[in-house]
Amino acid sequence: MIQIGRKTDPFPSMGKHTTSRIMTQRLNIIGGGMAGCEAAWQAAQLGVPVTIHEMRPKVETFAHQTGDLGEMVCSNSFRSDDDEQNAVGLVHWEMRASNSLIMNTADKHRIPAGGALAVDREPYAKSITSAIQENQLIDVSYTEITNLPNDGQWIVATGPLTSGAMAEAIQAETGAEALAFFDAIAPIIYADSIDMTRAWMQSRYDKGDTEDERTAYLNCPMSKVQYEAFIDALLSAEKTEFKPGETAGYFDGCLPIEVMAERGRETLRFGPMKPVGLTNAHDPKNKPYAVVQLRRDNALGTLFNIVGFQTKMKYGAQKDVLRMIPGLEDADFARLGGIHRNSFINSPTLLNDLVQLKSKTNIVLSLDTISRAM
Repeated sequence: MIQIGRKTDPFPSMGKHTTSRIMTQRLNIIGGGMAGCEAAWQAAQLGVPVTIHEMRPKVETFAHQTGDLGEMVCSNSFRSDDDEQNAVGLVHWEMRASNSLIMNTADKHRIPAGGALAVDREPYAKSITSAIQENQLIDVSYTEITNLPNDGQWIVATGPLTSGAMAEAIQAETGAEALAFFDAIAPIIYADSIDMTRAWMQSRYDKGDTEDERTAYLNCPMSKVQYEAFIDALLSAEKTEFKPGETAGYFDGCLPIEVMAERGRETLRFGPMKPVGLTNAHDPKNKPYAVVQLRRDNALGTLFNIVGFQTKMKYGAQKDVLRMIPGLEDADFARLGGIHRNSFINSPTLLNDLVQLKSKTNIVLSLDTISRAM
């Protein structure tokens, strides 16, 4: 997130700024995701006029489902919200202290997720869109920007799903080879298709201040025999193959489950399928060998996403393999998982300490765009 008006001015070409000078300098932001919307909101609070340039819905991406601003395309979770235990929670606290649009809206659309902050993604994005559109200092232009402008002050907040044209423009400007990794998304299942005689509701270690929080996750237990059969099916399933010449690796923080399984048969059992902190309500005396967790994906509780189950299996194989999970034998999928290419840059080499391109200092790349390279 870029904060304008701090002692470290991200736009030093404006000189020593005064309130009147800042207010006459229009800020252009490429990308209407969470980073772009937050940057626009913070600037507008300081009296800076802003234009957000968003290519959707005219230009679609693999992962986006709507044309709304601030859409969450992968998980609906902001991860832990505990500001006393980890850095992520502390960032949440700092953003709330800055009157963050992203965090204030997340709090309004929060849904139970144990110790994590998760939101009902569709109304969340619609609220972000309304707030931006109603702000008199912020304009939204639904057009694709395909080059890095030479004039004016710009923030590139296109995120990892940067369009091909913009990625090429950044590559041409920096002279660096295009860097990328492959990222994946997890499936979402209709709640009424889950067999609750086999699954149960419980947050790991019963985390949460309320009963809703302590029962925010749906758990599907596996015996050792079931787990071994699942791993066998996972490893042999048909998977999406890379195109010729695609040599980028994976982002380790979001590995497909098949890739994790290939690293060792026990990897998933010590990752997203770890059985710790949970007691099977249907069979409390027997500890599961592995557990698949699902987290509520909307406020109504009609949708659940499979936690940590990013996948590159082909659609037919996904249904067959995932229906091997106890409780999901008749699962009805609202969204199947998939894999897509994400762009990022080598920020330590290409950016200065104010997050500007060294070769074009009127361009700031937001932390959202460069986070995968840090």
